[in-house]
Amino acid sequence: MNVFVLNCGSSSVKFQIINTDLDMFETDSDRRVAKGLIERVGQDDAIINLEAEGQEPVKTVEPIHDHREAILRIKQWMEDPKTRINGIHSWDDIHAIGHRVVHGGEKFAKSVKIDKEVLAQIEECADLAPLHNPANLKGIYACYEIFGDKIPQVAVFDTAFHLTMPEEAYLYAIPMELYEKYRIRRYGFHGTSHRYVAYRYRKLVGKPREEVNVITLHLGNGCSAAAIKKGQSINTTMGLTPLEGLVMGTRSGDIDAAIVEYMFNKGIGSVADIFNILNKKSGMLGVSGFSNDMRDIEKAAAEGNHRAQLALRIFALRVKKYIGAYMAEMNGAEAIIFTAGIGENSVLIRKMVCEGLENLGIELDEELNKQAVRGKCMKISKDSSKVAVYVIPTNEELLLARDTVRVVKDVPRQW
Repeated sequence: MNVFVLNCGSSSVKFQIINTDLDMFETDSDRRVAKGLIERVGQDDAIINLEAEGQEPVKTVEPIHDHREAILRIKQWMEDPKTRINGIHSWDDIHAIGHRVVHGGEKFAKSVKIDKEVLAQIEECADLAPLHNPANLKGIYACYEIFGDKIPQVAVFDTAFHLTMPEEAYLYAIPMELYEKYRIRRYGFHGTSHRYVAYRYRKLVGKPREEVNVITLHLGNGCSAAAIKKGQSINTTMGLTPLEGLVMGTRSGDIDAAIVEYMFNKGIGSVADIFNILNKKSGMLGVSGFSNDMRDIEKAAAEGNHRAQLALRIFALRVKKYIGAYMAEMNGAEAIIFTAGIGENSVLIRKMVCEGLENLGIELDEELNKQAVRGKCMKISKDSSKVAVYVIPTNEELLLARDTVRVVKDVPRQW
């Protein structure tokens, strides 16, 4: 099957076309034949990057006024005889569309085929993810406008993997009626990434899902950790929203909730202004004062910039804190897995996170750590380490495509 994997943001449309089917899952013979990104959707100078396998990328700046126009522009490019996408001659060669949907609330514990009822439930979750779900819905509605019901559409939820958390992990210690009435609880995010790298790990070591006990670290501009016991998520660092947990590129992560009132009383701004600061001006950007890009911060730290050095220490300390907490909660783990942009690329961050954890059985091999490159699964701990440390590249788009196939063919998910 050719699956059109779509990830719509408020002003962006990211896609891949992946050729995959049930018989490919065990052999990993899935093939990405095209990908692209349209940024600045809604403006006259949208940035368009489209790439077919084995061909020069198409890069242009054009007016793209909404998500429907963006998807039509992709369709036009796909069907252009000059594009020559392997196995794709027209949109009729697309067999299904898989959508990333950030928040499924408590309604969706697995990926589902989209119909009117599912759309209504995704809309109900919009107040839990006001920056994400409305954008995801725009992509779904645009596909219905363009293609009607001819192509099945599937929703894959970031939150679904974490719905296995027990009550003591997902409930906050606030009046229970707030949970019962408003569903205020921990949901967690990056579920597709945590689920994918845990799956890759078990394939690497040859274990059944029920025997996998690992801590996964998704470290990118957004960061989260997950405790995965017997193949299921039992805790994760993000909460009701993606603001809680680890320090991130521009998000603060954990803070004292009273800071919001304190800042408001100091006249720093409205509640919305303060949460804008916590979401978009904090984290590595806020501490360093100049960038949310880990590469920039590492470079400045190496040149002696104190605030850059401090940002790195704060970042690593918060990750260590959760590794320790999850090791205690799980009664030990067999492996720590680094993934996503920082986790896959930063030799320094991996070293800083693992330093001083020898009493937990974590011993990093510094030479192997230096050899780990993006795109390669690799063990980077010493042979003597009781807890293995791995770098495993994430592939959320592949998981989206595979789940789409499973749903369309009505095949139960094995992982």
